[in-house]
Amino acid sequence: MGRSVQAVRALFFAVALLSAFIEPAMAAEKTMITATIGGKSFTLVLEDNAAARALAARLPLRLRMSELNGNEKYFSLDAPLPTQSERPGRIRAGDFMLYGDNCLVLFYGTFSSAYSYTRLGRAADSEGLSQALGDGDVTVLFEWKR
Repeated sequence: MGRSVQAVRALFFAVALLSAFIEPAMAAEKTMITATIGGKSFTLVLEDNAAARALAARLPLRLRMSELNGNEKYFSLDAPLPTQSERPGRIRAGDFMLYGDNCLVLFYGTFSSAYSYTRLGRAADSEGLSQALGDGDVTVLFEWKR
């Protein structure tokens, strides 16, 4: 019985040790891009889905995004992206979504929503995003993070 307990303890220790190395490595594998607005850059962490991968394959993109509702900027792409839409219920500043199959939306406000979106990613830190995007239309450069 003593050896069994030791073996189980050793196994738990090995799993804990292994997970300490695997989890950060998995986090490091997340795809990150940069959204540059008026000289200020924001890191966007992309979702692991077909829409985000299809968008990433089109980078770099310099887009003139339009203002809507005082909480989002949007741009309609020429070609559709794959969709996997859901109703998030709550939109947070920094969310990067796809509305329909071709409308990119970068949110800079937090609010409740009944609309459906495909998640593309979110800003790692949305502080200053609202100020950078401003009140009107704005040019945003989406590119691979350097």
